[in-house]
Amino acid sequence: MRMYDIIAKKRDGGVLTPQELEFTVNGFVAGEVPDYQMSALLMAIYLRGMTAAETAQLTEIMARSGDQVDLSAIEGVKVDKHSTGGVGDKTTLVITPIVAACGVRIAKMSGRGLGHTGGTVDKMESVPGTRTSIGREEFFAQVNRIGISVIGQSGNLAPADKKMYALRDVTATVGCIPLIASSIMSKKLAAGSDCILLDVKTGNGAFMKTSEESIELAKAMVDIGQRHGRRVAALITDMNTPLGHNIGNSLEVAESVAVLKGHGPADLTEVCYQLAANMLLLAGKGTLPECRAMAERAVASGAAFQKLKELFAAQGGDTRVLDDPSLFAPAKASRDVLAPRSGFLYATDTEKIGGASVLLGAGRLKKEDPIDFAAGIVLHKKAGDRVQAGEPLATLCADDEARFAAAEELFLDAMQFADQAPALPPLVLARVTVDGVERF
Repeated sequence: MRMYDIIAKKRDGGVLTPQELEFTVNGFVAGEVPDYQMSALLMAIYLRGMTAAETAQLTEIMARSGDQVDLSAIEGVKVDKHSTGGVGDKTTLVITPIVAACGVRIAKMSGRGLGHTGGTVDKMESVPGTRTSIGREEFFAQVNRIGISVIGQSGNLAPADKKMYALRDVTATVGCIPLIASSIMSKKLAAGSDCILLDVKTGNGAFMKTSEESIELAKAMVDIGQRHGRRVAALITDMNTPLGHNIGNSLEVAESVAVLKGHGPADLTEVCYQLAANMLLLAGKGTLPECRAMAERAVASGAAFQKLKELFAAQGGDTRVLDDPSLFAPAKASRDVLAPRSGFLYATDTEKIGGASVLLGAGRLKKEDPIDFAAGIVLHKKAGDRVQAGEPLATLCADDEARFAAAEELFLDAMQFADQAPALPPLVLARVTVDGVERF
């Protein structure tokens, strides 16, 4: 078998066999297939696409390229959730304790933020003392004991994906549905959960800019999961505006706590209830309305917040900041961004808002960049709100006042104003399952 022939076959629109895909992926991981040939194949896939069967086979091979987590030592049904990334997206810190408080096991591996999107691991580490890297036996024991653990991803989980993504990133082949789907699902399959809920963000702050693109990606990922014996569903959620009001690590933990205490922002609360209800549905806890009611009871009773505290306490976190988020170390400086005119905040470029938070120190442009846990943005106005000239739109937080000028300029560039209120999209646009697409 020759790599040259495999590239030519896909270039001409052919369907690659499982043997050809295995030869390619395993050879690339082993260093036997050079970067330039793998890059050529990725471009051929980008231009020619892949069948559903090809995509599922590619995903399985990528999942088997490194460690595969066997969760059988954990009792009961295990449910995972994945978000395709957004701004202010702190839903994992809300929904995982809700679901765990309802009796479903959460053995979750999460990632760090990069670019304008935040990462769950960074948010967790803003709670002093929290460990997000723990051994597998401790991980299993914690889930069996308290029903939940959220840790950083293993360094050897789907290494084929890591190597392939590095090439895609520099060869203009990132935006390809089969390659995106196989990248996400290879890690989810390797992580071992029985059920997977996908939160596919759509809009100007998401990777997928339109709902149709997002639905296409969701359908591909649900299909992969079904072919590999997992129960999978996806919600298409709006990311044309940040989720909630707080952007930045400790700021987002504080807002997550507010939701679990029953007084969080309405948009974040609603999205979290819908995500949690769908996770419980996948776990067989009842009908969707029953699961929604179960999630709401977990918050109202205080059980979900207590489960969040148990999670952080088990991993060394100082839970005093959860009881009282004002104990988080504050940023050394803050500045209000004022509205330049009166009217309505008509729309926001959410990716630019996320970029402004990175400029403040809340995110990273390179994986090795340090994070300032206190930095970020508190939004006072969101799309659809009436504003008066000179009124604060947001407060910027940073440890260095020199960061404010560039961040404020980018933030204001993200704002669009009008004399009339906009028509806003629903928070959840669609639900994708093996049975089809339900649009809202």
